Amino acid sequence: MTLAPGIVERLSRARADLRMGVPVVLVGGGQAVLAVPAETLGAPRLAALRAMGGDPVLAVTARRAETLKARAYDGDLARIVIPPDVGLAWVQAVADPADDLNAPMKGPLLTAREGDAALHRAAVMLVKSAHLLPAAVVLAVPNGLAVAAEHGLTLIPVDEAGPVLLRAAALHPVVSARLPMAAAEAGRLHIFRPDDGGDEHYAIEIGRPDRGAPVLARLHSACFTGDVLGSLKCDCGPQLRAALAQMGAEGAGVLLYLNQEGRGIGLANKMRAYSLQDQGFDTVQANHRLGFEDDERDFRIGAGILRQMGFGAVRLMTNNPAKIRMMEAQGLRVVERVPLKVGQTAQNAGYLATKAAKSGHLL
Repeated sequence: MTLAPGIVERLSRARADLRMGVPVVLVGGGQAVLAVPAETLGAPRLAALRAMGGDPVLAVTARRAETLKARAYDGDLARIVIPPDVGLAWVQAVADPADDLNAPMKGPLLTAREGDAALHRAAVMLVKSAHLLPAAVVLAVPNGLAVAAEHGLTLIPVDEAGPVLLRAAALHPVVSARLPMAAAEAGRLHIFRPDDGGDEHYAIEIGRPDRGAPVLARLHSACFTGDVLGSLKCDCGPQLRAALAQMGAEGAGVLLYLNQEGRGIGLANKMRAYSLQDQGFDTVQANHRLGFEDDERDFRIGAGILRQMGFGAVRLMTNNPAKIRMMEAQGLRVVERVPLKVGQTAQNAGYLATKAAKSGHLL
């Protein structure tokens, strides 16, 4: 038995470091790199990286590389060579699409094609999991263990970390308590906490649903702007309230409130996407320019919570067929899709049309 942190705890520590702009050391395959997010990197640390020798690169996803017209020789990512005469502003401008239209000519960008990109891939994956822009400055170092020890940096072996980053975090029930609500006086709120130090997720139980029968359920992704502020740019707030109202009217149901803001990219990146939408891009195009996929959410979380609560079959309130496929892939039987068509406004008509045309939503 040891008090030392395991790989799950070290990954959580690494995410916290990256959000503060502190580099981490990734090791694997006989190689080692220093990695730090472009978003949180400061000029003094960039200078310190360069002083170590070697040639740092900016690892970005293939989605971002496509916008930059940079060759993604590694398939799912590109390693953009950082010229020795550029500063932090150049690095962050390549990573962040905010001013792409004002300064479209950042290149020609030279991308690396030799050598193994596994550690660069792990760096981007880890930065993305910290809800930062998926772009990392990466520098190869000769001895990762020595560098980590000398500078007090978190060391991550990628062969251990890879499977953990790909799996759904194990969720543990923390507490539940009675919660009378406007939609139903017979309400109960359950809190679930992941083992990776990530955001907690919630289950709102209406009435006393029969565990032996299909439960009326909704997987609702947190939307601060829509659920709390009443944003007219999306239909999330009206969907949340309509789902709770229908469960209240039927006397039973479970609404899962999953902290996966902005289709899983986090609120800050969601606001970046909104800013790009103001420049004329639709929601999918905005995500791609930022370096994300159309949808970064993990619906395995919802399936895991429902199973822990004792449900094996659902009547799923959704317009999104992907939710149905994921639930069934996780062993939950979807006996009925219950449409939830509410909340269309003049301001979100284009957003809803994009969801239907590009994401397959049934609207």
